[in-house]
Amino acid sequence: MSNVHELNFLKEKIEGLKNDGVYRELPVLETASQAEVILNGKKVINLSSNNYLGFANHPRLKKAAIEAVEKYGAGTGAVRTIIGNMDIHENLEALLAKFKKDEAAFLYQSAFNCNAGTIQAVTEAGDIIISDELNHASIIDGCRLSKASKGVYKHSDMDSLEAVLKDARDKYKNILIITDGVFSMDGDIAKLPEIVSLAEKYEALTYVDDSHGSGVLGESGRGTIDHFGLHGRVDFSMGCLSKGIGVMGGYVSGSKAMYDWLSHRARPVLFSTSLPPAVIGAVTEAITMLMESTEYTDRLWDNAKYWKSKIGSLGFNTGHSETPITPVIIGDEAKTMEFSRKLLENGVFVSGIVFPTVPRGTGRVRCMVTAEHTKEQLDRAVAVFEKVGKEMNILK
Repeated sequence: MSNVHELNFLKEKIEGLKNDGVYRELPVLETASQAEVILNGKKVINLSSNNYLGFANHPRLKKAAIEAVEKYGAGTGAVRTIIGNMDIHENLEALLAKFKKDEAAFLYQSAFNCNAGTIQAVTEAGDIIISDELNHASIIDGCRLSKASKGVYKHSDMDSLEAVLKDARDKYKNILIITDGVFSMDGDIAKLPEIVSLAEKYEALTYVDDSHGSGVLGESGRGTIDHFGLHGRVDFSMGCLSKGIGVMGGYVSGSKAMYDWLSHRARPVLFSTSLPPAVIGAVTEAITMLMESTEYTDRLWDNAKYWKSKIGSLGFNTGHSETPITPVIIGDEAKTMEFSRKLLENGVFVSGIVFPTVPRGTGRVRCMVTAEHTKEQLDRAVAVFEKVGKEMNILK
């Protein structure tokens, strides 16, 4: 038999990863995603989850998910345009629109799907998409799926953005500026007021990916647009339901016209079964809880500030984060992965993040503090960071 089926070309690439010190095996979680978990058989403090508000294992969400399954079943049985559209999907969209202070909200199976589906649906040949150079991979892939031309501006550089806008304005029909609300690797916030002002000056549309702003920024986690008071001035607001909201899924909020068009052209929704009842039930409960109180976001920010103060005072390079995302930048890829491994050996789980997720030479562990962590847990984690940092001569 031919050896073509051996996939030797992939085996060679895998060996390359091992030689570079960046090969990894998936961690195996044996408990719910929470502040302390059993990982690969060992109890550790979890600083890797995007579960900002501690909702992933919240009793109210679990109860709502179970009740939805008991009434509606385990799956929806079809795409939304056939018969996979239940009243709970419609009710959640109405709740999300109210939460975001928009006319409408359109559900997707994931935030990645939302970018892949929306960007290609609202742009076409003769348009141009202008994207921040550090935008998330799902935005990049969404842009690739579009027939529109593409432009890139330097990260959060408004002079660079204006130069691209000025050059593009007379050459294209529609211009769509896309930015992350919160940049996931560094934790900095987009200069949204300036972006919106430039968009209005050059008659461009704006699209904000608020995956890491959802449940984090603004009143009770309404996001970056709420944080800056820009309601009605951003055309497409993408929100994530798997990070701060603690479950899964994504959505884009905006105008009724946007909703009507996406219901006819959003390919992930048209060609993939809709979110299951358990997910819809749990997400609906999470949004309801956020509309009731600011306690979860208040606790998140209190813990985040506490962590930043403690870890920064040790002398680690934490970059320019403005949000609970706190990178500890090591630099070298192999050293970053070794730092992550040694933290785990000492009872703290923080994933190492290296190229191609971040640029070469900027490897880091990304610390994700949640509302669920106790100060005692954070203090123990800080002590481990100090110990391993000194052992590896990262700290002097």
